[in-house]
Amino acid sequence: MSCAVGEQDKTRILVVEDETSLARFLQLELNHEGYAVETARNGYEALGRISEGRWDLVLLDLMLPGMDGLEVCRRIREQTDVPIIMLTARDATEDKVKGLDTGADDYITKPFAVEELLARIRAHLRRAGTFRREGNKLIIGDLVICRDTRQVTRAGRFISLTRREFDLLSYLAENAGLVLSRETILDRVWGFDYYGNTNVVDVYIRYLRAKIDEPFPTRLLHTVRGVGYTLREDK
Repeated sequence: MSCAVGEQDKTRILVVEDETSLARFLQLELNHEGYAVETARNGYEALGRISEGRWDLVLLDLMLPGMDGLEVCRRIREQTDVPIIMLTARDATEDKVKGLDTGADDYITKPFAVEELLARIRAHLRRAGTFRREGNKLIIGDLVICRDTRQVTRAGRFISLTRREFDLLSYLAENAGLVLSRETILDRVWGFDYYGNTNVVDVYIRYLRAKIDEPFPTRLLHTVRGVGYTLREDK
């Protein structure tokens, strides 16, 4: 019996890029990696493709004719939570913040190494496979985080967390499947004006692990040695 993967079973990526040579290059590279890839040359075409069916990830150029990438991203977010990686020649912090605030999941500046892009695609696809959002709930496996009530359950069991523990867990959940450095976690959870030792992150990771992992048969919180931490469901 053949084990070949049909086109309908492949991970589907939509490349939204008006530069024909770059769009073709990305399509060939992604096809080589085993992805099913289609391209769109402007925002209107991209939105039409999004509404037509299921996509696993979108590569979205910021500077598009007619409708720019920010507006396309905003409209995609009205329809789906598909991971969006923005591609752009703009590297100013303000532009990155606008893209992320509009709903993009990541931002890569042209010119870029294709190996880095492929690694980011794999990371976001892993995250999408382990994470889902239902209203104000973040769900990773049997872990449910209610952001409006600040309540956490795992396997139906209520877990009591301090304010800081909850903020840390929520940030890890928002980035489920991605490896986050101690410095990044410190900046986003403790704030840019925190001047304490990064060891505080390790301390709170131990607190969380004792509550959300140790009482249960499978782990969700993982250490990546020399890099940082990630929250993911191991299949």
